[in-house]
Amino acid sequence: MANSKRDLFRKRRLRVRSKLRKSADGRPRLSVHRSLKNISVQVIDDAQGRTLAAASTLEADLGLKGKNNKEAAARVGAEIAARARAAGVEAVYFDRGGFLFHGKVKALADAAREGGLKF
Repeated sequence: MANSKRDLFRKRRLRVRSKLRKSADGRPRLSVHRSLKNISVQVIDDAQGRTLAAASTLEADLGLKGKNNKEAAARVGAEIAARARAAGVEAVYFDRGGFLFHGKVKALADAAREGGLKF
């Protein structure tokens, strides 16, 4: 029986996270979620179970509500880098979830790297 797209996405997400946790070395996780209309990202400390910084196109101060393109992803990536550095985070590991590393996810990652995050 064929797997549904959702089941394949969940398997891919769990596979990516389990491989990344093995090499985390105590660094926080930069978790990305992409929907059809928005993109959001969080810096999560899994040891304490709390979010250190977050950014999304849903925020009014970014002026990107309802936009989900590469330019919006790049602005969110730059914003999360600034907020993470303000929270004292220098290095993270990039958790793309079940999303492929191209397009909007890649634009977000590149902008976060240019903003000073190391991963």
